[in-house]
Amino acid sequence: MFKIQKLNKISPTGLALLPGDRFEYATDILSPDAILVRSFSMHDMELPGSLKAIARAGAGVNNIPVDKCSARGIVVFNTPGANANAVKELVLLGMLMSSRKIYGGIQWMKSLKGKGGEISTLIEKEKGNFTGPELKGKKLGVIGLGAIGVMVANDARSLGMEVAGFDPFISVDSAWGLSREVKKALSLDSLLADSDYITFHIPLNDNTKGFINKDKFAIMKKGMRILNFARGGLINNRDLKAAIDAKIVDTYVTDFPDEELLDSDHIIPIPHLGASTPESEENCAVMAVEQVRDFLQEGIIRNSVNFPDCVMPRNGSIRVIIANKNVPNMIGQISHVLAENSINIAYMLNKSKGDHAFNIIDIDGGIEENVADELRKIADVVMVRIIRDAV
Repeated sequence: MFKIQKLNKISPTGLALLPGDRFEYATDILSPDAILVRSFSMHDMELPGSLKAIARAGAGVNNIPVDKCSARGIVVFNTPGANANAVKELVLLGMLMSSRKIYGGIQWMKSLKGKGGEISTLIEKEKGNFTGPELKGKKLGVIGLGAIGVMVANDARSLGMEVAGFDPFISVDSAWGLSREVKKALSLDSLLADSDYITFHIPLNDNTKGFINKDKFAIMKKGMRILNFARGGLINNRDLKAAIDAKIVDTYVTDFPDEELLDSDHIIPIPHLGASTPESEENCAVMAVEQVRDFLQEGIIRNSVNFPDCVMPRNGSIRVIIANKNVPNMIGQISHVLAENSINIAYMLNKSKGDHAFNIIDIDGGIEENVADELRKIADVVMVRIIRDAV
């Protein structure tokens, strides 16, 4: 029986996909085979020796020590696209809020409590302070055309906006899903210079930290509205406040507000609500559970951040899965050990991703545990597991 530890609350709809005769799950599981997590930080956590997989019910994996997991052959999954619609809807709301001054208007209305019959007169007198432009006909620049970026771009076109996108690494699937009415930006700088609104949907890493900074603000037209529903560190806060003072940025809407951003009337802080819908939480849980279940039972990988996608139909009752560093002659060494033990390879899949590779090997006949030990002794092999029963 496989043991699953939950570090956060996981939707029951997802957990229901774990057969009770093969899986046990709880928050206090000892020696888990896999961990399901949402926002819990695992960086100071000692990873159990039994751990084979971690699934993040969400897209970002900043709370998971991915490098440490990779070194031990622990597969880390995420759930890209599962919360895309929820985030997209909030981005569209953010655009409307940044334009129509709804946020400031509501705050002002609440300040009128106790004014009684004066309220109607005050509204007519002061409502001009909260006027703002319509979205129709305005130019939106979308940076990052993954699942969320594509949905934002397509729906913004439906609202009558002129939309251009920039993503030098756009996937084939994303390109297929993108409306033909969305223009391709010639460069990032041209997109920033030409847009009235900017929304970015890119990961936070060493290359993208402070991605929007004083150099990028210098390119933008005055009165820009910026939407950040990706990650807080993507924008330089000091440079942002300077751009607001210079009237380059009219409004900044962020789902990742820091304390230093809470004192400006030009910043709309949202408490990380992008994926906070019951539908999104359910979608993420279902995808995370399915990935863990299929990996533990079949050794297949879908949506891993540290190992390649590896999907191969089961061909026989015994399957060997091997994770290793992506270095030359690994297949030859693995095949040699199996041949020395008179084990015939029926089917084999080998794929690599960056510094790591993964192998699925279906064999004819049986295999003893000592063969797994021999495979583990190969330099740069980080994980070996034998899956004996077909499901």
